[in-house]
Amino acid sequence: MALAGALGCGEAEGVADGATVTAYVEAPLCADAQRELKRQDGRAGDLKLEAVCLPDPREARNLSLATVGANAREATQDSTAVAYLEAPDPRVSRFTHPILEKAEIPWIAESSGVTAMSRLLELIESTDSGSVRQQLREELNES
Repeated sequence: MALAGALGCGEAEGVADGATVTAYVEAPLCADAQRELKRQDGRAGDLKLEAVCLPDPREARNLSLATVGANAREATQDSTAVAYLEAPDPRVSRFTHPILEKAEIPWIAESSGVTAMSRLLELIESTDSGSVRQQLREELNES
């Protein structure tokens, strides 16, 4: 069964069985998120999920806004991006969320990479034949 999914700026495009979609993962969550993804065989229903680890914008007590913005923009430039997994940090999210919202990319804010990845995998698996990205946005960020 083929899933139809919005992968590019909210436009409906077909996502074939076995297609690969991508989650962008902030550095503090990435190692655990990747282990959880591997434990789940990198699959969510008929789709393969890839995790892209992003550079950590936090250095000591300083925050690099250039890195924060570059991380969010990297996700927006990938038509296969379906989610952005982030550590809860209002200093970061106040800059990333507007960028992600404009590109209609949903985010999951969790302190655990395992929890964030597990939640994403469950949500992707529960999507129907509509837009994967849009359904995730509705579930995660528009409630």
